[in-house]
Amino acid sequence: MSAPPSVFRPDLFHGTTAIVTGGGSGIGLAIARELATLGARVVIAGRKADKLARAAEQLRSETGGTIHDIPCNIRDEEQVKALMAKTVELGGRIDFLVNNAGGQFPSPAAWIRTKGWNAVVETNLTGTFLCCREAFLASMEEHGGVVVNIIADMWRGFPGMAHTGAARAAVDNLTKSLSLEWAWRGVRVNAVAPGIILSSGYGNYDPVFQKAFLDMADNIPARRLGTEEEVASSVCWLLSPGARYVTGATLRVDGGSSLWRTHWEVPEHDAMPPYGGRTLDEIIAAAKEGESE
Repeated sequence: MSAPPSVFRPDLFHGTTAIVTGGGSGIGLAIARELATLGARVVIAGRKADKLARAAEQLRSETGGTIHDIPCNIRDEEQVKALMAKTVELGGRIDFLVNNAGGQFPSPAAWIRTKGWNAVVETNLTGTFLCCREAFLASMEEHGGVVVNIIADMWRGFPGMAHTGAARAAVDNLTKSLSLEWAWRGVRVNAVAPGIILSSGYGNYDPVFQKAFLDMADNIPARRLGTEEEVASSVCWLLSPGARYVTGATLRVDGGSSLWRTHWEVPEHDAMPPYGGRTLDEIIAAAKEGESE
């Protein structure tokens, strides 16, 4: 099944060069497809060379665009520098950087080992920083450009994945800091925070989790999950000339879920009694007596 048509005018990004990390699948692939459809030269980066090569061939077939695949572990500083240098060699400059690559695993915080914590923080936070810094030094400091960081719905904490919640919140702050430091160089830096997105990886889940995933729509005011294309369209708007007065912002693409209920259930308990030695029932009874006097 093909992706829906773009809402943007054809050739909007003709003559530009874009990097999409994590561009081999899911949201990253959808972003790369939209950029290529709109005329950009697109470099997709990721750790697995075979996966990237297949994704690049798929994108060429679908869009007829110019697609390059460059393997890169964003946690490795030298590989990130090489990615930026190669992109400048291919396209002359880096107009757009979309920091989509990331990784995490579900776990209660008490069970997260230090090695797992460091891996998630290094990928989602340090990797994003390295890509931003090296794109700036390699091209954007001289020519300007636009950065979009993909984060997450972590506004009410991220129970069950505290490591990625902390890292993504840090990237939200990094986005603001870089937007101020680099404004005088003509560099805009924004972020997109997807909510629950029905991505191509859904089919890899076991049936029990598939049902639980779809049931998350009950906690979304839009009463459905989002799509990869809706995230891609939001990213492309932030990259577009229409957003030239937008920097340091985070756009929530979540159907209103960050404003409503949460997926994390807290069991019934009495482990946090009120201060002062009285039970909540006693406080309520005293309050009622005060109302009747």
